[in-house]
Amino acid sequence: MSRSSLAAGAPPTPARLVLADGTIYRGYAFGASACNHGEVVFNTSMTGYQEIVTDPSYAGQIVAMTYTQIGNVGVNTEDAESRDRFLSGFVIKELSAAPSNYRSEGSLSDYLAESGIPGIQGIDTRALVRRIRDKGAQVGVLSTDPAHQDEAALLELARTAPGLDGHDWVARVTCDEPYRWDEGRWAGIDGQLPRERRPEEPLRLVAYDFGVKRNILRLLVDHGFDVTVVPATTPAEEALAMKPDAIFLSNGPGDPAAVEGVQENVRRLVREKPTFGICLGHQILGLALGGQTRKLKFGHHGGNQPGQDVATKKVAICAENHGYAVEAESLRAAGEPVEITHVNLNDDTVEGLAHRELPLFSVQYHPEASPGPHDAAYLFGRFRNMVERTIAGERVSGAEVCGL
Repeated sequence: MSRSSLAAGAPPTPARLVLADGTIYRGYAFGASACNHGEVVFNTSMTGYQEIVTDPSYAGQIVAMTYTQIGNVGVNTEDAESRDRFLSGFVIKELSAAPSNYRSEGSLSDYLAESGIPGIQGIDTRALVRRIRDKGAQVGVLSTDPAHQDEAALLELARTAPGLDGHDWVARVTCDEPYRWDEGRWAGIDGQLPRERRPEEPLRLVAYDFGVKRNILRLLVDHGFDVTVVPATTPAEEALAMKPDAIFLSNGPGDPAAVEGVQENVRRLVREKPTFGICLGHQILGLALGGQTRKLKFGHHGGNQPGQDVATKKVAICAENHGYAVEAESLRAAGEPVEITHVNLNDDTVEGLAHRELPLFSVQYHPEASPGPHDAAYLFGRFRNMVERTIAGERVSGAEVCGL
Protein backbone atom coordinates (compact mmCIF):
# COMPACT_ATOMS: atom_id res chain seq x y z
CA MET A 1 0.00 0.00 0.00
CA SER A 2 1.04 3.59 -0.52
CA ARG A 3 2.88 5.73 2.03
CA SER A 4 0.50 6.96 4.73
CA SER A 5 -0.95 10.43 4.34
CA LEU A 6 -0.47 10.76 8.10
CA ALA A 7 3.24 10.04 8.17
CA ALA A 8 5.04 10.63 11.45
CA GLY A 9 6.14 14.22 11.82
CA ALA A 10 4.03 15.55 8.96
CA PRO A 11 1.92 18.58 9.93
CA PRO A 12 -1.81 17.81 10.01
CA THR A 13 -3.84 18.92 7.00
CA PRO A 14 -7.01 20.88 7.81
CA ALA A 15 -10.32 19.35 6.71
CA ARG A 16 -13.92 20.58 6.69
CA LEU A 17 -17.27 18.83 6.89
CA VAL A 18 -20.04 21.26 5.95
CA LEU A 19 -23.72 20.30 6.21
CA ALA A 20 -26.49 21.78 4.07
CA ASP A 21 -28.06 23.36 7.16
CA GLY A 22 -24.92 25.50 7.62
CA THR A 23 -23.25 23.49 10.39
CA ILE A 24 -19.46 23.34 9.97
CA TYR A 25 -17.10 20.82 11.57
CA ARG A 26 -13.37 21.51 11.46
CA GLY A 27 -10.86 18.72 11.83
CA TYR A 28 -7.86 17.07 10.23
CA ALA A 29 -7.56 15.06 7.04
CA PHE A 30 -6.72 11.43 6.43
CA GLY A 31 -7.28 9.22 3.42
CA ALA A 32 -7.37 10.93 0.03
CA SER A 33 -7.00 14.63 -0.70
CA ALA A 34 -10.42 15.27 -2.22
CA CYS A 35 -13.66 17.22 -1.99
CA ASN A 36 -16.77 15.00 -2.09
CA HIS A 37 -20.45 15.46 -1.36
CA GLY A 38 -22.91 12.86 -0.08
CA GLU A 39 -25.73 12.22 2.35
CA VAL A 40 -24.27 12.26 5.87
CA VAL A 41 -25.30 9.29 8.04
CA PHE A 42 -23.94 7.68 11.19
CA ASN A 43 -23.10 4.05 11.99
CA THR A 44 -23.26 2.74 15.57
CA SER A 45 -21.07 -0.36 15.10
CA MET A 46 -18.09 -0.69 17.44
CA THR A 47 -16.17 -3.02 15.12
CA GLY A 48 -16.00 -3.80 11.43
CA TYR A 49 -14.99 -0.45 9.99
CA GLN A 50 -13.39 -2.13 6.96
CA GLU A 51 -16.59 -4.03 6.20
CA ILE A 52 -18.48 -0.73 6.43
CA VAL A 53 -16.02 1.06 4.15
CA THR A 54 -16.34 -1.71 1.53
CA ASP A 55 -20.14 -2.10 1.72
CA PRO A 56 -21.57 -0.94 -1.65
CA SER A 57 -24.77 0.08 0.14
CA TYR A 58 -22.93 3.23 1.31
CA ALA A 59 -22.44 4.57 -2.21
CA GLY A 60 -23.36 8.26 -2.26
CA GLN A 61 -23.02 8.63 1.52
CA ILE A 62 -20.56 10.17 3.97
CA VAL A 63 -20.38 7.81 6.96
CA ALA A 64 -19.70 8.98 10.52
CA MET A 65 -18.70 6.34 13.07
CA THR A 66 -20.02 6.76 16.62
CA TYR A 67 -17.25 4.66 18.16
CA THR A 68 -14.40 6.89 19.32
CA GLN A 69 -11.28 5.27 17.87
CA ILE A 70 -11.15 3.74 14.40
CA GLY A 71 -8.33 2.01 12.51
CA ASN A 72 -6.90 0.04 15.44
CA VAL A 73 -6.50 -3.26 13.57
CA GLY A 74 -5.59 -1.88 10.15
CA VAL A 75 -7.07 -3.43 7.00
CA ASN A 76 -6.58 -6.62 5.00
CA THR A 77 -7.72 -8.12 1.71
CA GLU A 78 -9.80 -10.91 3.28
CA ASP A 79 -12.29 -8.68 5.11
CA ALA A 80 -13.34 -6.58 2.10
CA GLU A 81 -17.04 -6.92 1.35
CA SER A 82 -16.76 -5.85 -2.30
CA ARG A 83 -14.23 -5.15 -5.04
CA ASP A 84 -13.75 -1.49 -4.00
CA ARG A 85 -14.79 1.30 -1.63
CA PHE A 86 -17.87 3.20 -2.80
CA LEU A 87 -18.73 5.64 0.01
CA SER A 88 -18.14 9.38 -0.49
CA GLY A 89 -16.34 10.13 2.78
CA PHE A 90 -15.49 8.82 6.26
CA VAL A 91 -15.87 10.74 9.54
CA ILE A 92 -14.32 9.65 12.85
CA LYS A 93 -13.31 11.02 16.22
CA GLU A 94 -9.76 9.63 16.26
CA LEU A 95 -7.66 7.63 13.82
CA SER A 96 -5.40 5.02 15.43
CA ALA A 97 -1.81 6.07 14.84
CA ALA A 98 -0.40 2.54 15.09
CA PRO A 99 -2.71 -0.19 13.75
CA SER A 100 -1.83 -3.60 15.16
CA ASN A 101 -3.17 -7.04 14.24
CA TYR A 102 -1.57 -10.19 12.93
CA ARG A 103 -3.82 -10.01 9.84
CA SER A 104 -3.18 -6.34 9.13
CA GLU A 105 -1.78 -5.48 5.69
CA GLY A 106 -1.89 -1.69 5.91
CA SER A 107 -3.53 1.37 7.39
CA LEU A 108 -7.09 2.61 7.01
CA SER A 109 -5.81 5.99 5.79
CA ASP A 110 -3.90 4.43 2.90
CA TYR A 111 -6.84 2.16 2.14
CA LEU A 112 -9.16 5.13 1.67
CA ALA A 113 -6.54 7.06 -0.29
CA GLU A 114 -6.27 4.23 -2.83
CA SER A 115 -9.92 4.76 -3.78
CA GLY A 116 -9.95 8.56 -3.63
CA ILE A 117 -12.05 8.73 -0.46
CA PRO A 118 -11.44 11.61 1.98
CA GLY A 119 -11.61 11.22 5.74
CA ILE A 120 -11.86 13.70 8.58
CA GLN A 121 -10.89 13.12 12.21
CA GLY A 122 -10.76 15.23 15.33
CA ILE A 123 -14.34 16.53 15.24
CA ASP A 124 -17.04 16.13 17.88
CA THR A 125 -18.79 13.09 16.39
CA ARG A 126 -21.32 13.07 19.24
CA ALA A 127 -22.49 16.53 18.26
CA LEU A 128 -22.68 15.47 14.60
CA VAL A 129 -24.76 12.40 15.40
CA ARG A 130 -27.09 14.40 17.60
CA ARG A 131 -27.65 16.92 14.78
CA ILE A 132 -28.45 14.14 12.31
CA ARG A 133 -30.86 12.55 14.77
CA ASP A 134 -32.58 15.87 15.44
CA LYS A 135 -32.57 17.34 11.92
CA GLY A 136 -32.42 14.17 9.82
CA ALA A 137 -29.88 12.94 7.30
CA GLN A 138 -28.81 15.69 4.94
CA VAL A 139 -26.30 16.37 2.20
CA GLY A 140 -22.85 17.44 3.30
CA VAL A 141 -19.49 18.21 1.73
CA LEU A 142 -16.26 16.73 3.08
CA SER A 143 -13.09 18.43 1.86
CA THR A 144 -9.54 17.37 2.68
CA ASP A 145 -8.17 19.25 -0.32
CA PRO A 146 -6.12 22.28 0.82
CA ALA A 147 -7.29 24.13 -2.29
CA HIS A 148 -10.95 23.71 -1.33
CA GLN A 149 -11.32 24.91 2.25
CA ASP A 150 -13.43 28.03 1.64
CA GLU A 151 -16.39 27.41 3.92
CA ALA A 152 -18.84 29.63 2.04
CA ALA A 153 -18.12 27.77 -1.20
CA LEU A 154 -18.42 24.39 0.52
CA LEU A 155 -21.76 25.41 2.03
CA GLU A 156 -23.08 26.45 -1.38
CA LEU A 157 -22.05 23.06 -2.78
CA ALA A 158 -23.73 21.24 0.11
CA ARG A 159 -26.99 23.13 -0.51
CA THR A 160 -27.03 22.47 -4.26
CA ALA A 161 -25.60 18.93 -4.49
CA PRO A 162 -28.12 16.14 -5.09
CA GLY A 163 -29.02 13.67 -2.36
CA LEU A 164 -30.03 10.02 -2.71
CA ASP A 165 -33.68 10.56 -3.67
CA GLY A 166 -34.48 9.87 -7.29
CA HIS A 167 -30.96 8.73 -8.24
CA ASP A 168 -30.04 5.20 -9.35
CA TRP A 169 -26.95 4.40 -7.29
CA VAL A 170 -27.21 0.68 -8.06
CA ALA A 171 -25.97 1.37 -11.60
CA ARG A 172 -22.68 2.56 -10.09
CA VAL A 173 -21.98 -0.52 -7.98
CA THR A 174 -23.42 -3.54 -9.81
CA CYS A 175 -21.16 -5.93 -11.69
CA ASP A 176 -20.59 -5.53 -15.43
CA GLU A 177 -20.87 -9.20 -16.37
CA PRO A 178 -22.23 -12.41 -14.79
CA TYR A 179 -19.77 -14.42 -12.71
CA ARG A 180 -19.74 -17.51 -10.51
CA TRP A 181 -18.99 -17.36 -6.81
CA ASP A 182 -17.80 -20.49 -4.99
CA GLU A 183 -16.04 -19.20 -1.87
CA GLY A 184 -17.55 -20.04 1.53
CA ARG A 185 -16.95 -18.34 4.84
CA TRP A 186 -13.47 -18.04 6.29
CA ALA A 187 -12.92 -20.90 8.74
CA GLY A 188 -11.27 -18.60 11.27
CA ILE A 189 -10.07 -19.95 14.61
CA ASP A 190 -11.09 -23.43 15.73
CA GLY A 191 -14.23 -23.26 17.86
CA GLN A 192 -15.33 -19.85 16.60
CA LEU A 193 -18.39 -19.50 14.37
CA PRO A 194 -18.41 -23.10 13.12
CA ARG A 195 -19.67 -23.48 9.57
CA GLU A 196 -22.65 -25.65 8.77
CA ARG A 197 -21.96 -28.88 6.92
CA ARG A 198 -22.71 -28.10 3.30
CA PRO A 199 -25.51 -30.10 1.68
CA GLU A 200 -24.22 -32.65 -0.80
CA GLU A 201 -26.60 -31.58 -3.58
CA PRO A 202 -25.93 -28.00 -4.71
CA LEU A 203 -28.90 -25.94 -5.86
CA ARG A 204 -28.50 -23.50 -8.75
CA LEU A 205 -29.01 -19.89 -7.71
CA VAL A 206 -29.05 -16.64 -9.67
CA ALA A 207 -28.13 -13.71 -7.41
CA TYR A 208 -29.01 -10.21 -8.62
CA ASP A 209 -26.21 -7.81 -7.76
CA PHE A 210 -27.67 -4.50 -6.57
CA GLY A 211 -24.48 -3.98 -4.52
CA VAL A 212 -24.07 -7.43 -3.02
CA LYS A 213 -21.85 -8.04 0.00
CA ARG A 214 -19.44 -10.93 -0.32
CA ASN A 215 -20.47 -12.49 2.98
CA ILE A 216 -23.98 -12.98 1.61
CA LEU A 217 -22.49 -14.98 -1.25
CA ARG A 218 -20.30 -16.94 1.17
CA LEU A 219 -23.30 -17.92 3.28
CA LEU A 220 -25.29 -18.93 0.22
CA VAL A 221 -22.41 -21.20 -0.81
CA ASP A 222 -22.18 -22.63 2.71
CA HIS A 223 -25.86 -23.51 2.50
CA GLY A 224 -25.36 -25.51 -0.66
CA PHE A 225 -26.06 -23.06 -3.48
CA ASP A 226 -24.18 -22.96 -6.77
CA VAL A 227 -24.15 -19.18 -7.13
CA THR A 228 -24.12 -17.17 -10.36
CA VAL A 229 -24.10 -13.39 -9.81
CA VAL A 230 -25.70 -11.25 -12.52
CA PRO A 231 -25.92 -7.48 -13.14
CA ALA A 232 -28.89 -5.61 -11.68
CA THR A 233 -30.62 -5.04 -15.03
CA THR A 234 -30.37 -8.64 -16.28
CA PRO A 235 -33.72 -9.45 -17.96
CA ALA A 236 -35.84 -12.11 -16.29
CA GLU A 237 -35.66 -14.22 -19.45
CA GLU A 238 -31.86 -14.35 -19.27
CA ALA A 239 -31.90 -15.29 -15.59
CA LEU A 240 -34.48 -18.04 -16.18
CA ALA A 241 -32.49 -19.35 -19.15
CA MET A 242 -29.75 -20.24 -16.65
CA LYS A 243 -32.25 -22.77 -15.21
CA PRO A 244 -31.87 -21.70 -11.59
CA ASP A 245 -33.61 -23.42 -8.71
CA ALA A 246 -33.98 -20.06 -6.94
CA ILE A 247 -33.45 -16.30 -7.18
CA PHE A 248 -31.72 -14.00 -4.70
CA LEU A 249 -32.12 -10.19 -4.59
CA SER A 250 -29.18 -8.46 -2.90
CA ASN A 251 -28.57 -5.40 -0.78
CA GLY A 252 -27.54 -2.13 -2.41
CA PRO A 253 -27.45 1.66 -2.10
CA GLY A 254 -29.91 4.51 -2.34
CA ASP A 255 -33.51 5.01 -3.32
CA PRO A 256 -35.19 1.71 -4.30
CA ALA A 257 -37.82 3.47 -6.41
CA ALA A 258 -35.07 5.00 -8.57
CA VAL A 259 -33.43 1.70 -9.57
CA GLU A 260 -34.21 1.38 -13.25
CA GLY A 261 -35.43 -1.74 -15.01
CA VAL A 262 -35.79 -4.12 -12.07
CA GLN A 263 -39.37 -4.09 -10.82
CA GLU A 264 -40.79 -5.77 -13.92
CA ASN A 265 -38.04 -8.39 -13.82
CA VAL A 266 -38.71 -9.17 -10.17
CA ARG A 267 -42.46 -9.29 -10.74
CA ARG A 268 -41.88 -12.02 -13.32
CA LEU A 269 -39.20 -13.92 -11.40
CA VAL A 270 -41.13 -14.33 -8.14
CA ARG A 271 -43.89 -16.14 -10.01
CA GLU A 272 -41.40 -18.54 -11.54
CA LYS A 273 -38.85 -19.34 -8.81
CA PRO A 274 -38.44 -19.29 -5.00
CA THR A 275 -37.03 -15.89 -4.05
CA PHE A 276 -35.18 -14.38 -1.09
CA GLY A 277 -34.35 -10.67 -0.76
CA ILE A 278 -32.14 -8.74 1.65
CA CYS A 279 -32.14 -4.96 2.32
CA LEU A 280 -32.54 -3.17 -1.03
CA GLY A 281 -33.66 -6.51 -2.47
CA HIS A 282 -36.41 -6.54 0.17
CA GLN A 283 -37.48 -3.01 -0.79
CA ILE A 284 -37.49 -3.77 -4.52
CA LEU A 285 -39.55 -6.87 -3.82
CA GLY A 286 -42.04 -4.72 -1.90
CA LEU A 287 -42.28 -2.33 -4.84
CA ALA A 288 -42.69 -5.19 -7.32
CA LEU A 289 -45.61 -6.48 -5.27
CA GLY A 290 -47.36 -3.12 -5.53
CA GLY A 291 -46.13 -1.50 -2.33
CA GLN A 292 -44.40 1.82 -1.76
CA THR A 293 -41.27 2.93 0.06
CA ARG A 294 -40.53 6.03 2.10
CA LYS A 295 -37.36 7.75 3.24
CA LEU A 296 -36.54 7.48 6.94
CA LYS A 297 -35.48 10.51 8.96
CA PHE A 298 -31.92 9.30 9.49
CA GLY A 299 -32.07 5.63 8.55
CA HIS A 300 -30.79 2.57 10.35
CA HIS A 301 -27.04 2.08 10.20
CA GLY A 302 -25.23 -0.11 12.70
CA GLY A 303 -25.03 -3.48 14.41
CA ASN A 304 -27.50 -3.09 17.28
CA GLN A 305 -31.01 -2.85 15.78
CA PRO A 306 -33.75 -4.98 17.43
CA GLY A 307 -35.68 -7.01 14.84
CA GLN A 308 -38.65 -8.98 16.13
CA ASP A 309 -39.98 -12.10 14.42
CA VAL A 310 -43.76 -11.62 14.32
CA ALA A 311 -44.46 -15.38 14.48
CA THR A 312 -42.22 -16.29 17.43
CA LYS A 313 -41.92 -12.86 19.13
CA LYS A 314 -38.20 -13.52 19.41
CA VAL A 315 -35.90 -10.55 18.97
CA ALA A 316 -32.66 -10.72 17.01
CA ILE A 317 -30.00 -8.04 17.33
CA CYS A 318 -29.44 -7.08 13.72
CA ALA A 319 -27.00 -5.25 11.50
CA GLU A 320 -28.75 -2.74 9.26
CA ASN A 321 -27.81 -0.22 6.61
CA HIS A 322 -30.71 1.48 4.89
CA GLY A 323 -32.34 4.88 4.60
CA TYR A 324 -35.68 3.76 3.15
CA ALA A 325 -38.43 1.44 4.34
CA VAL A 326 -41.36 -0.45 2.82
CA GLU A 327 -44.74 0.99 3.85
CA ALA A 328 -46.84 -1.75 5.45
CA GLU A 329 -50.18 -0.19 4.56
CA SER A 330 -49.20 0.17 0.91
CA LEU A 331 -48.67 -3.58 0.64
CA ARG A 332 -52.09 -4.30 2.08
CA ALA A 333 -53.70 -1.75 -0.24
CA ALA A 334 -52.03 -3.34 -3.27
CA GLY A 335 -54.09 -6.49 -2.79
CA GLU A 336 -51.21 -8.99 -2.74
CA PRO A 337 -51.49 -11.67 0.00
CA VAL A 338 -48.35 -10.46 1.78
CA GLU A 339 -47.63 -10.75 5.50
CA ILE A 340 -45.24 -8.70 7.61
CA THR A 341 -42.78 -11.18 9.17
CA HIS A 342 -40.45 -8.89 11.14
CA VAL A 343 -40.62 -5.39 12.63
CA ASN A 344 -38.04 -3.01 14.05
CA LEU A 345 -38.85 -2.44 17.71
CA ASN A 346 -37.29 1.03 17.70
CA ASP A 347 -39.72 2.54 15.20
CA ASP A 348 -42.07 -0.28 14.05
CA THR A 349 -40.80 -0.15 10.47
CA VAL A 350 -41.19 -3.25 8.29
CA GLU A 351 -38.18 -5.54 8.67
CA GLY A 352 -39.47 -8.53 6.70
CA LEU A 353 -42.28 -9.73 4.50
CA ALA A 354 -43.50 -13.02 3.01
CA HIS A 355 -46.09 -14.08 0.45
CA ARG A 356 -49.02 -16.31 1.44
CA GLU A 357 -49.15 -18.09 -1.93
CA LEU A 358 -45.69 -17.79 -3.52
CA PRO A 359 -42.39 -19.16 -2.18
CA LEU A 360 -40.81 -15.83 -1.39
CA PHE A 361 -39.73 -13.86 1.65
CA SER A 362 -37.36 -11.01 2.42
CA VAL A 363 -35.79 -9.09 5.29
CA GLN A 364 -34.69 -5.49 5.63
CA TYR A 365 -31.70 -6.22 7.87
CA HIS A 366 -28.50 -8.16 7.14
CA PRO A 367 -28.56 -11.79 8.33
CA GLU A 368 -25.08 -12.25 6.83
CA ALA A 369 -23.70 -9.44 9.03
CA SER A 370 -19.93 -9.29 8.83
CA PRO A 371 -18.40 -8.97 11.35
CA GLY A 372 -21.67 -9.47 13.24
CA PRO A 373 -23.99 -9.94 15.02
CA HIS A 374 -25.01 -13.34 13.68
CA ASP A 375 -28.41 -13.75 15.36
CA ALA A 376 -30.30 -13.87 12.06
CA ALA A 377 -28.07 -16.20 10.02
CA TYR A 378 -30.74 -18.91 10.34
CA LEU A 379 -32.63 -17.23 7.48
CA PHE A 380 -30.26 -18.76 4.93
CA GLY A 381 -31.24 -22.21 6.19
CA ARG A 382 -34.90 -21.19 5.95
CA PHE A 383 -34.32 -20.19 2.32
CA ARG A 384 -32.63 -23.50 1.51
CA ASN A 385 -35.53 -25.41 3.08
CA MET A 386 -38.07 -23.45 1.03
CA VAL A 387 -36.21 -24.15 -2.21
CA GLU A 388 -35.83 -27.87 -1.46
CA ARG A 389 -39.52 -28.25 -0.71
CA THR A 390 -40.46 -26.39 -3.88
CA ILE A 391 -38.23 -28.65 -5.98
CA ALA A 392 -39.84 -31.68 -4.31
CA GLY A 393 -43.19 -30.52 -5.66
CA GLU A 394 -44.70 -29.07 -2.48
CA ARG A 395 -46.88 -25.99 -2.68
CA VAL A 396 -44.96 -24.04 -0.08
CA SER A 397 -45.31 -20.33 0.58
CA GLY A 398 -42.91 -17.85 2.10
CA ALA A 399 -45.40 -17.16 4.89
CA GLU A 400 -45.57 -20.84 5.80
CA VAL A 401 -41.78 -21.13 5.90
CA CYS A 402 -41.73 -18.08 8.16
CA GLY A 403 -44.22 -19.68 10.54
CA LEU A 404 -47.25 -17.56 9.62
